[in-house]
This record gives sequence, structure tokens and C-alpha cells, in this order.
Amino acid sequence: MSLFPQSTLLLAVDMQRAFDEPRWPRRWNRDADRNGLRLLDAWRRTARPIFHVRHDSSEPTSTLRPGQPGNRFREGFEPRDGEGTVGKIVNSAFIGTDLDIRLRRLGIEELVVFGISTDMCVSTTIRTGANMGWKITLAADACDCFDLPDGQGGTIPAEQLHAAHVATLGFEFCTVAGTDGIIARL
Repeated sequence: MSLFPQSTLLLAVDMQRAFDEPRWPRRWNRDADRNGLRLLDAWRRTARPIFHVRHDSSEPTSTLRPGQPGNRFREGFEPRDGEGTVGKIVNSAFIGTDLDIRLRRLGIEELVVFGISTDMCVSTTIRTGANMGWKITLAADACDCFDLPDGQGGTIPAEQLHAAHVATLGFEFCTVAGTDGIIARL
């Protein structure tokens, strides 16, 4: 197992307050915050670059719309001085943003990605990034997602959605690892 280069960027996706509001369906991963905070701490201790992605919804009633309390980063996940932020309006942090060019200008070689939600913005960001040529590791145990209506009156449990997306991403788009393994490679 090789070490991550110093130029490996940690990309925290949509760690926003809106996802803690009761209008959202059930989430399942009680360790996602703890693991995400451990990753942020490890990156900061080793002086590696960090970007924070924020979903800036353009929908008038969205809890993620700029100016709404839910648009703010969750406690502990706020960017610190020197850490970049990327505002996006679609699921991928690469579409309609300057993320790709910023990463290239910084000389970033690899990305480690975590956040909310595994099956939506995390997955779409990783898929897009991989298609653009980025080498990516998914911190699967630092991600979370929600129960999802199946369109037929039932619900697909968040655990199943997470497992299916992690498997698909690992098969085709990225390396999948746990927080402990990622930190051990720093």
C-alpha cells in the first residue's frame, strides 16, 4: 500500500446543515461525521490541501439555497483559512464550477472524497472526476445517504443505496477505502 502524495486533496462534499433538518428522510451512518472530522484533522495535521463543496440550490424553497440556514456548513465542517470552497448548483462539483482548473493549478495529483449523499452528489462528483482523468479514493465510511422512495410506494433503505453505489464506484470509478486505511497512508 503506497502513501498518498502531499498533493492529495481532501474533498468534503455537501457537509451542510440542511441535511440535519427533519424534512429529509432517514440517514443511516452514525459514524459519517466522526470519520469525516478525523479525515479533516489528519489532512490539516499533515498540511495537505482541502476543498469544501457546498450545494447552492437555485430552487426557491430549498433548504440548501444560499441565504438559508441549511446552506451553511455543519458544525466542525466549516472551512478554515487557506482551505478552498466550491459552490455548485448541480450534483457534480465539477460541472459548472472551476474545480478542475483550480485542482490542476494547485498541482493536485489525487483526490480523497467523502460527504453527503453517497448516491447523489458524492457519486456524481466521483463519476465526473474519474471521467475527467482524476485518480480518486472514496472514504466510504465517511459518507452518508438517505432512504429513497422507490417510485412504487416503497422505500429503498439508505444502507442498501450506499452499498450499491460504493460497489459501483469501486468497480469502475475509484478506489474505495475506510478512514483508518486512508489516514494510515498519509
